[in-house]
Amino acid sequence: MERLKVELAGLKLKNPVMNASGVLGLTSYSLERIAKAGVGAVVTKSFGLNLREGNPNPIIVEIGCGLLNAVGLPNPGINEAIKELEEALERVETPIIVSVFGFSPEEYLEVVKRFEKIGVSAFELNVSCPHVEGVGEIGQNVEVLAETVKKVRSATKKPIFVKLSPNVSDIAEMARVVEEAGADAVTAINTVKAMIIDVETGKPILGGKVGGLSGSAIKPIAVRCVYEIFREVEIPIIGCGGISSWMDAVEFFMAGASAIQIGTAVIHRDLGVFGEVVEGLNRYLEKKNIKNIGEIVGFAHKS
Repeated sequence: MERLKVELAGLKLKNPVMNASGVLGLTSYSLERIAKAGVGAVVTKSFGLNLREGNPNPIIVEIGCGLLNAVGLPNPGINEAIKELEEALERVETPIIVSVFGFSPEEYLEVVKRFEKIGVSAFELNVSCPHVEGVGEIGQNVEVLAETVKKVRSATKKPIFVKLSPNVSDIAEMARVVEEAGADAVTAINTVKAMIIDVETGKPILGGKVGGLSGSAIKPIAVRCVYEIFREVEIPIIGCGGISSWMDAVEFFMAGASAIQIGTAVIHRDLGVFGEVVEGLNRYLEKKNIKNIGEIVGFAHKS
């Protein structure tokens, strides 16, 4: 599928479709399964320095328009994560992008320095998780966000993607900040901060009280964010939020995305959704006689 080949911040991908961080990607086995599903790159779950159990149950609630989750970034810590990634790197030829998080710029720096030694393809900085105190706030503070990206930039020459929060007044400004600080691309968007309450008990349903909304409900928000960011920065945008079909993906490309990530749809439809979106995109380009998907990136800005 030559029409779908892209180069993203120096990474050569067979297609511009990835999984979103947080959906599988915790073990070498799950990374291999995602790669075999036909994605252009695999994104891991967010890893931090230390072991985290995450939030108490319930951590996920399905609502009519999507999913609300407050998982709380559970992970085994960096030592176990490195073991899994080293095993995955031996078996997976698809580029592996490691999602990392921390509670300070120094923690992001340390995590990236540790992963830098094992040969991953790129890093995605999760500075925008809305249900873990101390992480999401980094993506909402201009000064701390810039410092975080600068520190990570000093530690690696590999591509740095920054996953932006929609829970800010001006996401395009945040994109400019990370571009100036040295990021190679932005991922837009993370989940939207939200809550659901049990009317019988009067208490929030999620164990962590506040969660992140994903799925079809946030797609128009995500498309708008990508559109606004595209007008303000030169670095590529990875579109994410509510994508479940090739038509959804085309919207993101036309808004300005150079690649896309799929998350909640994997939970609803399993890994087959990746192949369906890839095939659908290829058929669309053939029908329109478009030689490469890059030709439709930002097309909505021309009308």
